[in-house]
Amino acid sequence: MRPIMTLAVISLAQPLSAQNLAEGYSPDTIVVTASRLGTIPVDQLGASVTVLDPQALDLRQTRQVSDILRDVPGVAVSRAGGVGGLTQIRLRGSEANHVLVLIDGIEVSDPYQGEFDFTTLIADEVARIEVLRGQQSSLYGSDAIGGVIQYLTLGGREQPGLSARLEGGSFGTVSGGARAAGVAGDLDYVVTSSAYHTGGLPNAIGGSRDLGADQVGASGKLTWSPTETFKLTGVARYSWTRADFNNSDFDAASPTFGQIVDTPGAYYTARALFGLVKGELNLLDGRWTSALTAQVADSRRRNYSAFGLDFGDNGTRYKGSFDSAIRFGSDRVQHKITAAVDVEREEFRNSSPASPFVFTGQRHTDNVGLVGVYDLVVDDRLALGASVRHDFNTRFADATTFRVQGSYKFATGTRVRAAYGTGVKNPGYFELYGFSSGQYIGNPDLRPEKSRGWEAGIEQRLGGWGTAGVTYFRSRLDNEIYTTFGPAPDFTSSANRDTRSRQRGVEAFVAARPVPQLRIDLAYTHLDAREDGTVEVRRPNDIGSANVTVFGKDERWSATLTARYNGEQRDVAFTDPSFVPVAVRLADYVLVNLAGSVRVGGRLEVFGRIENLFDEEYSQVFSYASPGRGAYGGVRVRF
Repeated sequence: MRPIMTLAVISLAQPLSAQNLAEGYSPDTIVVTASRLGTIPVDQLGASVTVLDPQALDLRQTRQVSDILRDVPGVAVSRAGGVGGLTQIRLRGSEANHVLVLIDGIEVSDPYQGEFDFTTLIADEVARIEVLRGQQSSLYGSDAIGGVIQYLTLGGREQPGLSARLEGGSFGTVSGGARAAGVAGDLDYVVTSSAYHTGGLPNAIGGSRDLGADQVGASGKLTWSPTETFKLTGVARYSWTRADFNNSDFDAASPTFGQIVDTPGAYYTARALFGLVKGELNLLDGRWTSALTAQVADSRRRNYSAFGLDFGDNGTRYKGSFDSAIRFGSDRVQHKITAAVDVEREEFRNSSPASPFVFTGQRHTDNVGLVGVYDLVVDDRLALGASVRHDFNTRFADATTFRVQGSYKFATGTRVRAAYGTGVKNPGYFELYGFSSGQYIGNPDLRPEKSRGWEAGIEQRLGGWGTAGVTYFRSRLDNEIYTTFGPAPDFTSSANRDTRSRQRGVEAFVAARPVPQLRIDLAYTHLDAREDGTVEVRRPNDIGSANVTVFGKDERWSATLTARYNGEQRDVAFTDPSFVPVAVRLADYVLVNLAGSVRVGGRLEVFGRIENLFDEEYSQVFSYASPGRGAYGGVRVRF
């Protein structure tokens, strides 16, 4: 265990109300991610969705958003070492680049890499996360084979006030955040900022080089509502990360060949800018809603060695959307028809040093998607939905995807639901044209991956204090893109498989507040993900989590115990000098965290937590060591 450094200062806000914000899996919870326009109640969805409410993030003292995603059924998280290491999220056995990630409605995946690195997302002071599982390409197009994760900042009307937080702890860690939100006349506003610094620890097994990381995030969201029928929303977000990393040992004569070793001077920077402007008009007494949206995502990454710039890339996405939805019917039978069009351009460029093998010019891909959605609700019990999308693409074959789903609630509090859908994922720029000297060269002839799958679930309300549910799902993936390996000095590359990849499993959850002083959140996933009979890498067969919070009188104090189980999983190692991958097994592990807080007076809160309480030694990726026990503490003030 490293020395503990605790830092406490006074800051500024109002405490989160457990009664108002403990949504969990409440049937009254509404979600925005499952609809192109507007919201849908959780108990009218045929799809599986999990909502992590602001109270959950607060009680578990979430600093890295990827950490709390481990508490969601169907989610597997892998991070290469400590904070700053590549962090991938896989839903239901799909690949990390099969997950569409949105932040306040903005698509934030790196257009060059083709996926979002969750290590770059540090938590805001008050936020909400929706995880929609299953094929969602009929709503969102490419990237949504496994599902959609949306990170939402709460507005000034939802959670007004000023707040500030500062904390410190093990591994030379200091972090903080601030938030200002409220309503001024016709304007709803929220501005947040956050920062995270760690001196780090070695991620090479047996290594001694501490890998530090610095992260900064800032966001703003303004909504102007000059009339009851029109509102204009603007969102801006900035993130910056600088983190050390280590490389693999490429000396074939070394006993550590293919393993992570100390690499002095190696670090990377990642900078991202995101923006969105949305105008929304409501007519016919709110029954007809139309929205026009423009958004941009600009990502830049640079990797450095002790000798200077090693390689880098730029990616930019411009997207415009028009959505229009009309609702009609009676009190008993309600219809909703939605039509949408997306126009998108993605631009990519290698920024590696000059080389005869690297094309450093700019390429782009254009896509136009047409979407149609129909939703039916009868007696607030039966809910049916269908969606279809056709994409016209300048680089790949046009694609049509669809989805159907249904849900029915019985008077006993039992709900049954089912869904079937298809998905598509276009190859990323790195897979097509990427280049790493002596290691990898892209394949411009790759074809899109295609998926189809279904799910069926049942949920039961536990009186008025909880919900429990279980879901079975099954999917298959065609044209899977994988990495090919040839004997040195040939390059590795990418290709489409001729065989099918299959995923099936069971998800279960319990979310309960049996008494005001107790909150319980349980999640479990069993997964069988195979490609031609071989178990897929970094997808544990079993994942589970338990979060139990005890509240004091008037909720002036709370204590949360978190236990997260990650089952045994398969990975690949390149420890053979012929550079042929070798299958390895990573042992299962349990991580236990303990967090608590106490309100002192009306506005000051003192908090602390211990992560990896029992100092478990574990590895999420082959050859990468993960952090041991750490303790952290600080203060927050709310007005």
